[in-house]
Amino acid sequence: MATGYSKSPLELLNSSHQSKVLKAAIFSRFVLLILSILWRTLLAPYDTSAPLNPTCLHNPSPPLPSPLLPSLGSAIEKGVVWDSVYFVRIAQCGYEYEQFYAFLPLLPACMFVFSQTVFAPLVPLIDYRAVLALSGYVVCNVAFIFTAMYFYSAALQASVLFCFNPASIFYSSIYSESLYALFSVGGCYYLVSRANNIAVLWLALSGFARSNGVLNAGYFGFQAMHQAYDAFYLKKSAFLALWILISGALRCICIFVPFITFQAYGYYNMCLGRSSDEMRPWCKARIPLLYNYIQSHYWGVGFLRYFKFKQLPNFLLASPILSLAVCSIIYYVKSRPEIVRSLGFQASVEEKSSMAVIFSSQKPQRSNDTQFSEKYSSRNQGNHNLKSRKKISQGKDLAEGRTVHGSLEKLGYTSAFVLPFILQVGFMAATAFFVMHVQVATRFLSASPSLYWFASLIMTSHKKWGYVIWVYCFAYILLGSLLFSNFYPFT
Repeated sequence: MATGYSKSPLELLNSSHQSKVLKAAIFSRFVLLILSILWRTLLAPYDTSAPLNPTCLHNPSPPLPSPLLPSLGSAIEKGVVWDSVYFVRIAQCGYEYEQFYAFLPLLPACMFVFSQTVFAPLVPLIDYRAVLALSGYVVCNVAFIFTAMYFYSAALQASVLFCFNPASIFYSSIYSESLYALFSVGGCYYLVSRANNIAVLWLALSGFARSNGVLNAGYFGFQAMHQAYDAFYLKKSAFLALWILISGALRCICIFVPFITFQAYGYYNMCLGRSSDEMRPWCKARIPLLYNYIQSHYWGVGFLRYFKFKQLPNFLLASPILSLAVCSIIYYVKSRPEIVRSLGFQASVEEKSSMAVIFSSQKPQRSNDTQFSEKYSSRNQGNHNLKSRKKISQGKDLAEGRTVHGSLEKLGYTSAFVLPFILQVGFMAATAFFVMHVQVATRFLSASPSLYWFASLIMTSHKKWGYVIWVYCFAYILLGSLLFSNFYPFT
């Protein structure tokens, strides 16, 4: 049957690639689910305290009748281990204890909303705590799938690699990694698409998911720095440069607001209305940061505090992802030393024009062909008009930085566009190695786009190392699903 409109080869190619990424994302989640169930069935958990659920300290809910399907509810709750216990408890009872404030509120809030709406009818069947856990699983896995689709906008192979990343078990569990990745990667996508207001919103939400979301303000700082330079030195407009710097600063502040607001919430709950003797030490600090105090006091996080011989196995566990990060940085620095030294100011004219969204203070001009197509489309009607509009839309997308597919593959890993991602992953890798519990580096760095772009480059140019990367990913998927699911230590 004739439809009157046939897709172009580019559209067909994009459609098939999108389908491939979507299938890979869904398939990888099913693999993790099956492996988790398998390991829980075959092995006994190391710690059996996870099912304990005492009454909430504040506003305890009245006891509910016994669920109709207790075994199903119990099966769902078996996956509530490690930090998942905190997220479920916060969603159920709020922030009861000081150490709970180490876990930011976006994931518990989503779990609570879903448990009160979409999954509320399941409470009589499997109990409320199991419904909260189910809500968490759904939110995290759906967020992961959407993140993979945003990764696809930059490079196909990198998005498939992300679907099977070594921290995959955490993206299928009740952890904040999925939501953080969704809003940080999605925010970068909208930033490159010139949708700055949407990008600010998404990157700010990443700060409600994880504390390292505040680092995403660096993208707008980098953008403002280059656009202000373009306005002041090239366009000779001091007023435009000042306006760009003010706008960039406001956007950075917006990204900091969620984290700062949550710290203020903790201060309000834990410090206000208490005598000096009752106050915790961090309440009396000049800058009362609850998050930093919790990390240091309860988890021993601090500069070089993890450098002990007994922690050598954890350094070995984190060595693959840290090695990949270091190699990606070294490769970029050696390939483009002038770009790194000048912070991108020595980028070529071609690079700046191809990524004008970062380096230029005005929108790039569309080509004559695109302008002619717009005029031509206004004179035609019917199916042919629809087809012309579709082509024009694609032309606008490419001209204005909107990625139909593979913008990074066109620009290359060593383009100036990648520099802010390199700077961010370098800071995060150094923080993971010198300050944090180093084994957390596997999941801490797992949402860094530049690592997957670099890994894709290696897999394309060096097949043997490509096989090593795939073996590393699948080995950590197997190891992670085995250890994590049974409450054994893993990253």
